[in-house]
Amino acid sequence: MNSQGVVMGESQDPKLPEDMVVDMYQTMTLLNTMDKILYESQRQGRISFYLTNFGEEGTHIGSAAALNPKDLIFGQYREAGVLMWRGFTLDEFMDQCYSNESDVAHGRQMPVHYGSKDLHFVTISSTIATQIPQASGAAYAYKRAQNGLCVVCYFGEGAASEGDAHAAFNFAATLDCPVIFICRNNGYAISTPTQEQYRGDGIASRAPGYGMPCIRVDGNDIFAMYNVTKAAREICLSQSRPILIEAMTYRIGHHSTPHDSRSYRSVDEVNQWDKVENPILRLKKYMIAQDWWSEEKDKDWMKENRRRVIEAFQAAGKKKKPNPELMFGDVYDTLTKKSSTTNAVHERTCGKIQRKLSNRQV
Repeated sequence: MNSQGVVMGESQDPKLPEDMVVDMYQTMTLLNTMDKILYESQRQGRISFYLTNFGEEGTHIGSAAALNPKDLIFGQYREAGVLMWRGFTLDEFMDQCYSNESDVAHGRQMPVHYGSKDLHFVTISSTIATQIPQASGAAYAYKRAQNGLCVVCYFGEGAASEGDAHAAFNFAATLDCPVIFICRNNGYAISTPTQEQYRGDGIASRAPGYGMPCIRVDGNDIFAMYNVTKAAREICLSQSRPILIEAMTYRIGHHSTPHDSRSYRSVDEVNQWDKVENPILRLKKYMIAQDWWSEEKDKDWMKENRRRVIEAFQAAGKKKKPNPELMFGDVYDTLTKKSSTTNAVHERTCGKIQRKLSNRQV
């Protein structure tokens, strides 16, 4: 599908039903609105950190829609759309970013470090590329279990420069693990452009050296992402082997809230990707051409999705912080002697803090 929303070639149209395509569009735009609200909330000091998905929504939704909901996902940190497609609610996103009492991690993770056991999405780690060898190991376990499922691992092209990526690719290939590696090549590893990251032909060209099949795809074409992920999954399971997908996309937003991308790229460059190559605009044009959508419907939907985001945002902001005593939970089955001592000291400290807070409130 080109920038005008026209599918180039009948064989490339997955012929998805109208309700599914509309759902894909609404999920992308809902994610986009959530990003805007939470990014601004960090600027206002309401949350400590945030990282947007602007420009990469097509890589998320296109791939997620082609997977089995029970396939295990290992993300990096810019794949919130995958989790949203699987059913992670706005309330759950907001609770995690606010680190409030409803956060399933009890406030022990940075914002955007989501995870959901129910939705088969492994909790995000800050350290770059650690999830890649973990995905290979999980896929080997899935192979031995013969459960008919695969593992999917997302990462950026910058993470592919880490030694963990080499180890993961080699283990996955030699052990014939059913894992799909999806590299989001968005042009920059924080501030380092791709031409300064490697001299080879991108990331996909590395796969043959490991004996892995690979494909490079336009990551801003949601149908192309759907097609290649669906085909990759079929090969992955039928042949029990890893596959590498390199999704060419662009990070429209800053790397994260502490960064300002204007110091290393031009506004014109960003505008080209935002106004012309944007995956959301492409799909919108496609739907209008199919008579499934209109500017009026779009206006109404954008009002509705903003209302939903604001409602969840305000509700999360009113909730209390988690009990500090939960800090030591979910690590040991039984606390060690050292941990028990530390926990006891911590509990006394927390008690003093809570009493001070209570006195202030009175």
